[in-house]
Amino acid sequence: MVDLPPECVRTLLAVVDEGTFDGAARALHVTPSAVSQRIKVLEQRTGRVLLVRAKPVRLTESGAVIARYGRQLALLERDVNTGLGLLTEPTRVQVAVNADSLSTWFRVVVRELAGDPGLVLQLHRDDQDHTAELLRQGLVVAAVTSSPRPVQGCVARPLGRMRYHAVATPEFAARWLSPGSVADAPVVVFDEKDDLQDQFCRETTGREATGPRHHLPDGPVFVDAVTSGAGWALLTEAQIAGLDVELVRLSPHRPVDVPLHWQQWKLDSPPLARVADAVFRAAAGELRC
Repeated sequence: MVDLPPECVRTLLAVVDEGTFDGAARALHVTPSAVSQRIKVLEQRTGRVLLVRAKPVRLTESGAVIARYGRQLALLERDVNTGLGLLTEPTRVQVAVNADSLSTWFRVVVRELAGDPGLVLQLHRDDQDHTAELLRQGLVVAAVTSSPRPVQGCVARPLGRMRYHAVATPEFAARWLSPGSVADAPVVVFDEKDDLQDQFCRETTGREATGPRHHLPDGPVFVDAVTSGAGWALLTEAQIAGLDVELVRLSPHRPVDVPLHWQQWKLDSPPLARVADAVFRAAAGELRC
């Protein structure tokens, strides 16, 4: 087995977390030259290029393997030190969460864990179809994802289904949908990864949404655009229930259900277990079975 110096592995994680070699140097209180030298040692030991020197830096496939090892090692080291009474700082737990979960049921998780002095959450927001990739890259230790297939080294368990309905204001529906198809009307999407609206159109019209697109990667702004009549979109049942404005459901008998799963590394880590327990309690109360 290749001997990987722990300080070099921790430096690789710092470079990834900070995005640059200079940022890692500041976080570790060393010089940028020391950071470069430690990364060079890792690359020499493994015989692989571990980082793409860009801004921000990116892990190569080999680098992701080392990063996953580093995250696991860091969690285990902190658990041991905490158990021995040698560490009083909270453990940082990195979790990837999709935007709609983050703005609805996952807020219960954040509120519950806010009173836990033993850990701090570091949330990474991404589309539910892409959060598992952050696990593969070693950027997070757990993820809410639409993928039921476990990432290597992880376990996957179902959380429940998030139900969406295609909605618009009555005025928007009368103007755009009465004479034409939903696929031709202006639509609101979260970002370029958001495929829900196209999925709805494919299932109801046989084609993707071709109307003008508003890209609004912010939960409240996204909802405001729909309630203001800028376009139609899919909103979760929780989002719709929390509104005080009238919306019409474009296809009330054809909701879109997105199954969500919890994936985490196979680690016996008490802080990670506490996060997982909070996630499952919140999901049981908010998501459909």
